Amino acid sequence: MTTPAPIATVLLARPVPQAYDYLAGDADLAVGQVVRAPFGNSQALGVVTGFRDRPENPDVRLKAITEALTTPAVPNRTLDFVRWLAWYNQHPEGAVLKMALRGAEPAKRPRKTPIPEPNPDHPGRTLNPSQHSAAASLGQALDDHMFSTWLLDGVTGSGKTETYFAAIAHLLRRDPTAQVLVLTPEIALSGDVGARFADRFAAEPPLWHADIAEGRRKQIWQAVARNQARCVIGARSALFLPFQNLRLIIVDEEHDSSYKQEEGLTYHARDMAVARAHIEQAVCVLASATPSLESQWNAAASKYGHLRLGERAGGAQKPDLQLVDMRATPPDNGTFLAPPLRQAIAETLAKGEQSLLFLNRRGYAPLTLCRTCGHRLTAPGGENYLVEHKHTGRLVCHLTGFSMRKPKACPECGEETLVSVGPGVERIAEEAQETFPDARVEILSSDLSDTPKVVAARLKAMEAGEIDILVATQMAAKGHNFPNLTLVGVVDADLGLRGADLRAAERTFQVVNQVAGRAGRAEKPGRALIQTYDPDNTTMQTVIRQDREAFVRAELNERQALGLPPFGRLVAVVVSGKTLGQVEAAAETLARTAPQAAGFDLYGPAEPVHGRIRGVWRRRLLLRADLGKDVQGYLKAWRQSYRLPRSVTVQFDVDPQSFF
Repeated sequence: MTTPAPIATVLLARPVPQAYDYLAGDADLAVGQVVRAPFGNSQALGVVTGFRDRPENPDVRLKAITEALTTPAVPNRTLDFVRWLAWYNQHPEGAVLKMALRGAEPAKRPRKTPIPEPNPDHPGRTLNPSQHSAAASLGQALDDHMFSTWLLDGVTGSGKTETYFAAIAHLLRRDPTAQVLVLTPEIALSGDVGARFADRFAAEPPLWHADIAEGRRKQIWQAVARNQARCVIGARSALFLPFQNLRLIIVDEEHDSSYKQEEGLTYHARDMAVARAHIEQAVCVLASATPSLESQWNAAASKYGHLRLGERAGGAQKPDLQLVDMRATPPDNGTFLAPPLRQAIAETLAKGEQSLLFLNRRGYAPLTLCRTCGHRLTAPGGENYLVEHKHTGRLVCHLTGFSMRKPKACPECGEETLVSVGPGVERIAEEAQETFPDARVEILSSDLSDTPKVVAARLKAMEAGEIDILVATQMAAKGHNFPNLTLVGVVDADLGLRGADLRAAERTFQVVNQVAGRAGRAEKPGRALIQTYDPDNTTMQTVIRQDREAFVRAELNERQALGLPPFGRLVAVVVSGKTLGQVEAAAETLARTAPQAAGFDLYGPAEPVHGRIRGVWRRRLLLRADLGKDVQGYLKAWRQSYRLPRSVTVQFDVDPQSFF
C-alpha cells in the first residue's frame, strides 16, 4: 500500500464539520485508514477521507499525522453513512464519526477466543404457513441483492423472531461473507434475543450496547471490520459498526421510542437503519406487533413491503382484554389495585399460574410532599419532582440523576409530615405482597435490575416459574415469553395519555397491547385487566376491541388535518443557557430570523414541560414542514442567519419523539 499523495485529508472524531489537511509523512495510508493526529494541544482519532497534492489553504502550516493504527480500515459505505446521518440530523460530521470509532483502537490484550460462527443449518422451530410465507418473501428479497424495506407486522406471540431468524439462516447459507445486524430497543431485550439466537444457530452472538466492557467492545469492532462477526445484536449505536458486507438489518420492536437518541447526538435508529440499508443496498426488516403509524403509512403507500402474521404461533389464542372502571370499582384508600384485579390475581395464584402487574413508573412514589405546608420536594436547579426509592431510602430525579437521602422532616417548615404520593412499581409490589403474603413477588425495573446479567436472571426466573407476581415497567412489555403467565394487570392505563405529546395516544395503544400480549402465549388462555378512569376514551375502546384499524384510521385523520407526521415533518429547536433573560432573548432572535418559506410553519418560542434542568433554563420552538420540502436546506440557511452569545446553546432535533 502506497500513499498516493503527500497530503491526507482526515476527518477527526471530534465535533468538527469537515476534514482537515495533514502531512501524510512516511506512513502508507489509504482512504478509511484509522489514524491519530494532532488537534490543538492534544491527539485525536480520525479517518483518512482522501488525498491532495497541495494544501487547500497554502497559508496554513500543516501538521503531520502522528500514527497510522493497525486497526482495519473503515469501509467507504460506513463513511457514507456517517456523512448522511450528519447531514440529515444537522450534526458535525466528526461528532458522528466518533460514534463509528468507538472500539476502533487495537486492544492491548487481544482476546484469543474468536467470535463463533452461526450455523444456519442447526434445527429451528417449525414455521407455520404464514411464517413460512413471510420468510420466503424476505429470502427472495435477499436473493435480489437490492435495497428494500419490509414491515413484519405480527400480533404478539405470532413468531416474528423465528420468522426473521429463518431469513437470517437463508442469507447465511447463500452468502458466506454476508453480515447481519439485529437492533433491539433495550439492553434487556438484546440479551433475550441473543439467547434465542444462540439456541437457533448454536452460537453466542456478540452483543453491542453501552454496558459492554471496553476489551469486548474492541474485539467486536475489530471482528466486524474484518468480517469475522457474521451477526451482531445490539442497541441503536450498533448502527455505526464498520460492516464489510452488511446484507440484512432487523429492527425489532420498531415502534419503540427508545430507538430515538434524545440527548447530544440526536437521531432515530429506526429511520437511520433504513438509510444505512439503502447505502449498503441491503434489506431492512421492521418488526412489531404494534407498528408505528409512520411505518404503517409507508407500507400502505407501498414504500415498504408488508408481511402480516395474524395468528399466534403454536395454536395459542389472543388474550381476553377487559377494562376495569376505576370510578365504579375503586381501590381501597391508600391502595392502587381495584377489587376486580385483586380477585383475578387470587384466582390466578390458586391455579398455580403467574401474574404480571404493569406500571411504567419507577421507584416507590413519584412525589413526596409535606402535609403541613404543602411543600413538594424537587431537584435543585429545576422544578422536577424527586421520585422516592424506598429500597434505598433515597429521592431521585430521573431526568438529571440527582439523588439525596429522604429527609425525616420537611426542609421548608421542619415538620415531620412528609408523605409519599402516588404509586411506582415498588409501591405496587409492596401492596401485592401485603395482599398475597404467600406469593413470590419480584420487581423488574431499571432501578433494581441495573445490569444485563441481573435482568437476564430475573427474566429467567420468571420463565422458569420461580416468580408468582412480577411487577414491571415497560422492560417486560415486549419481546419476552413467559409460558405460565396468564394474567396481566395494567395498573394505570391513563398514565401515558397525560401531557401534550402528539404521540401519546399511539404510545398508549402500543404499550397496553404489548404488555397485554405477554399473557397466554402457550397452551393456557390469558387475560388482561386494564385499570382506567376514562373507559370511554377512544384509545381505550379500540384497545379493548383490539381494533387497530379503527385506531389507526382515527389517528391518521387527525394528524393529516394538522399536517403532522407522517403527513409532515417536525424539527424541535431547544435554546438553553444559565441566564433566563439571555435564553428568552435568543429564542426570540431565532423566531425572528427564521427564513420565510412556503410550506414551513414555526411555533413558539414557548416554555417546555421542563423549563429548567440542572440550573439551565430552556425555551423551545417547533418547526413544521410539508412533505417534500428541503428541511435540511432550510435549517442550514437558518443557522447562517443569526448570531447568539456563546453562553446560549441551540440544539436542532430533527424528527423529535418527545416534547419535554
